[in-house]
Amino acid sequence: MTSATTDVLFRPFNLKGVELPNRIVMAPMTRSKAPKGIPGEPQAAYYRRRAEGGVGLILSEGTVIDRPASRNDPGIPFFHGEAALAGWTQVVDAVHAAGGRFGPQIWHTGATRSSDWEPEAPVESPSGLNAPDQPRGVAMSEEDIADTIAAFAKAAADAKRIGCDVVELHGAHGYLIDQFFWSGTNRREDRWGGATIAERARFAAEVVAAARVAIGPDFPLIIRLSQWKQQDYAARLANTPAEMESWLVPLVEAGADVLHCSQRRFWEPEFPEIDGEDGLNFAGWAKKLTGATTISVGSVGLSGEFLAAFAGEGSQASDLDKLVSRMERDEFDLIAVGRALISDADWVDKVRDGRSDELKGFEPAALAELV
Repeated sequence: MTSATTDVLFRPFNLKGVELPNRIVMAPMTRSKAPKGIPGEPQAAYYRRRAEGGVGLILSEGTVIDRPASRNDPGIPFFHGEAALAGWTQVVDAVHAAGGRFGPQIWHTGATRSSDWEPEAPVESPSGLNAPDQPRGVAMSEEDIADTIAAFAKAAADAKRIGCDVVELHGAHGYLIDQFFWSGTNRREDRWGGATIAERARFAAEVVAAARVAIGPDFPLIIRLSQWKQQDYAARLANTPAEMESWLVPLVEAGADVLHCSQRRFWEPEFPEIDGEDGLNFAGWAKKLTGATTISVGSVGLSGEFLAAFAGEGSQASDLDKLVSRMERDEFDLIAVGRALISDADWVDKVRDGRSDELKGFEPAALAELV
């Protein structure tokens, strides 16, 4: 892979007034290394190195809103409170000093469990379920829902206030917002549930709308989405383009500028029965159906897919031909890179310069520290 063949990845992009030097985004990746939920110099240095390595837009690890039991691991950082926001300001300043662009991913982990650690407050979700027929925690009341929407909006406003360039809502992978989308975990019979994905998207649309009001009309707002869940890799929210349209259009109408479309392998078609084995992926269909800017993500820079990578398999850097061909046909606008950037902070510069022989594959041992 030579630098000439990857030129398409290095076209500038204007994201609602934010100038990005290339199309490469650092995907949010949980690191669980914020003692007492407070980020600091280790996080600032970690994200600064990726900016120095050429990443166009850096999205932080998931960082939680001000709700009881909003995180499922004690090392996950807060995005609320004076100390945590001061830490994130340090991160923003470090990334900007390196010429980068930065935004937090804000989330609530819902009823998911990532370790044996338990928060002091009961975990909350749409129906007190972590997965179909898997009770955990409590079903949210109307007051809980209203307070959660307000907490997302406050976090978005704080992101703008401390100098971030964008903000992303985490609506994927089986966490709280996604648990409202998923019929397996949203069994509510009030206005927050329903038989269709369009009905179950109400909560997410309300979060987006509240965040939009909080940040104003000009600040870029991203929402991350997925069909698959950590509870069920085969889960699907939309089985047809029509269902996908009814899911995604309300989010764009509510104020989302960018749909960050997560799939396990970015090169796989979303509806191959319609457009074949080389058909549009999730981000491609999302762009086609909504007209919104889209980010694709899923095993970029890996020779295998993400489950194998975490087991230490398929961890050598792959060629990028599949990505380049999809970017050349403008299937989606931006591409997010995850695990490859954990092991190799200079991955982007190496791709740009054609130094494919220097690319490092992801190694699970890299998760042990911020480097």
